[in-house]
Amino acid sequence: ASLPPKGAMMDNRFATALVIACVLSLISTIYLAASIGTDFWYEYHTLSPAENVSEAGRSIWEEFVSKDADEKTYTDALFRCNGTVGLWRRCITVPKNSHWYSPPETDMTTNCISFSLSDQFVEKYIEPGNHNSGTDLNRTYLWRLQFLLPFVSIGLMCFGALIGLCACACRSLYPAIATGVLHLLAGLCTLGLVGCYVAGIELLHKKLPLPEDVRGEFGWSFCLACVSAPLQFMAAALFIWAARTNRKEFTLLKAYRVA
Repeated sequence: ASLPPKGAMMDNRFATALVIACVLSLISTIYLAASIGTDFWYEYHTLSPAENVSEAGRSIWEEFVSKDADEKTYTDALFRCNGTVGLWRRCITVPKNSHWYSPPETDMTTNCISFSLSDQFVEKYIEPGNHNSGTDLNRTYLWRLQFLLPFVSIGLMCFGALIGLCACACRSLYPAIATGVLHLLAGLCTLGLVGCYVAGIELLHKKLPLPEDVRGEFGWSFCLACVSAPLQFMAAALFIWAARTNRKEFTLLKAYRVA
């Protein structure tokens, strides 16, 4: 007479774990997607960007938007003009009217340029901007990984969600183990993304040190990715725990009934 209540209690416990895991998975997916699509992974804060632009005239903006702009050219512009960098775009803040004959303005606007697909796989050089200095393999592969890893992570979570739907259709918790493993791999990819980005920024600043009047810091887009990784790990743990514990207790319950 005591077996049905116990079974009901187990079902409620596992169902609660799965619901929490699904919510965590959804939140982590939203956070990661938002971080990929925004431009505030790293931010540079300059004391007087308007004066910097006025001194150099229109050349900074023209070089920044040029298709031939190399890493040193656009990084210098980011330093001088309150730049922000994302995985897909780079932005600088300039006066709305930056002609050489205009006085310095306080009315600023932010303009962005997207990295092309070829830019994501371009080689990085030991001396940024100097094509004759040789390829910097560390920075090259870190840059490529930080572009690929977030999409691998999202793909794994979507595949895990598909398996979860199949599990619901089959009314079985066993496929939840696969969902948990996929979320665990997705969390590792997101963690790798964060590590690659931090390492790439540190290596770049060793090659191109920040000017004295410029301060750099990681932005909120980067923080979203940092938060997404532990959410994925927690979702993975709940999926795996629910599936394995339910299977174990079902086996014990079956053995008890046979006995």
